Amino acid sequence: GGFSTKNASVAYWNDQPLIQYIIMLFMFLAGTNFVLSYFAFKGRVQKVLRDEEFKYFAIFIGIFTLLVTAVIYFQAEVPVSGYHPMVYGPLESAFRHGLFQVLAVVTTTGFVTADFTAWTSFLTIVFFGLMFAGGSAGSTAGGIKVMRHILIIKNGLLEFKRTLHPNAIIPVRFNGKTVSEHIVYNVIAFFVLYMLLFIIGALVLGLLGLDFTSAIGGAASSLGNVGPALGSLSPLNNFNSLPALGKWWCCFLMLAGRLELFTVLILLTPYFWKRI
Repeated sequence: GGFSTKNASVAYWNDQPLIQYIIMLFMFLAGTNFVLSYFAFKGRVQKVLRDEEFKYFAIFIGIFTLLVTAVIYFQAEVPVSGYHPMVYGPLESAFRHGLFQVLAVVTTTGFVTADFTAWTSFLTIVFFGLMFAGGSAGSTAGGIKVMRHILIIKNGLLEFKRTLHPNAIIPVRFNGKTVSEHIVYNVIAFFVLYMLLFIIGALVLGLLGLDFTSAIGGAASSLGNVGPALGSLSPLNNFNSLPALGKWWCCFLMLAGRLELFTVLILLTPYFWKRI
């Protein structure tokens, strides 16, 4: 949910790493498909490890954690600003805060241990991109979801083969099974609508007076139900500074994003209201 019992969020326990590692474990589990949790409880661990979405989700988290950790560790000014104390040294601290923020943003949990917008402009852009990732399908996470990213990327790569072999039937496969064209088209339509709504969301927030960084950050965060955003809506701040209309607009974006777009947007189409 993102709400903490302390105003400093999970940063309140920066001097107690074990608490943060426990929270990270459950953020990761909550970002995975709950069907896999059922299989794990039943002792079918191999089925979990063979799941394509789970593998990509874990690899994705690992790669970006290493990237963020490296940038934090090798930036001399960062350890001084924002994530003291270093209980087990700078490397462990960099790893812990990097992993925590990657998990919190990808799983749209909303917790923070530090202001990631102070970790160089490069990492600000990285975390902005992670706001569009989302967790696994069938999880508590918001965002676009890992499965949709996988299907879009696979379909995009297969277009090269289809161009070279126009008469061949080359379907998209997921977990060894063929994915129907209807599902692929639905995923592409969802992605296009998501990005379109993000652009419109940022435009409206910009029209209401927010600067560029705050507008795109607020739109991405609201639509993905991420929590912290960028600029004036960074982890050290909140959405209280928004005008009333801006709060209503972000409410709409959060609702649309959490209900997978189509459920909400279909209410705005004439097809829904047309009497058959």
